[in-house]
Amino acid sequence: MPTAMRMASLQEDVAKTLPLIAGSCGVLSFEEGVLVLGAPNAAVAARLKQQVPTLMAALQKHGWQVTSIRLKVQVTQPIAPQYVPRQLSMPDSAVDAFKELGQALEPSQGNAPLIAALNRLAARRGK
Repeated sequence: MPTAMRMASLQEDVAKTLPLIAGSCGVLSFEEGVLVLGAPNAAVAARLKQQVPTLMAALQKHGWQVTSIRLKVQVTQPIAPQYVPRQLSMPDSAVDAFKELGQALEPSQGNAPLIAALNRLAARRGK
């Protein structure tokens, strides 16, 4: 438990020093004066690398005995979104209008596929 509290305290000090970058990076370990920070991608790691001297000075000022800072890029796979099929809904008045259109059309050879489609739609929607 003391180690977790120490890491949380160190993470807070990093966040105070670099508020814009700290939200996307985290303290991975701190052993024997070597602080290891994790970055989600190379771009954040590059920005963080530019801030290493400032960060080290600020942490030493807060009492942390940091002798070096290492960066690790930790690319994580984004969680795939769950596929939820859309359920299309149609008001009863629209279904009635399609049914009436199917009955009002002239039963010719050209209209037969359209009439059949309208009848299937009305039957599927429960009308």
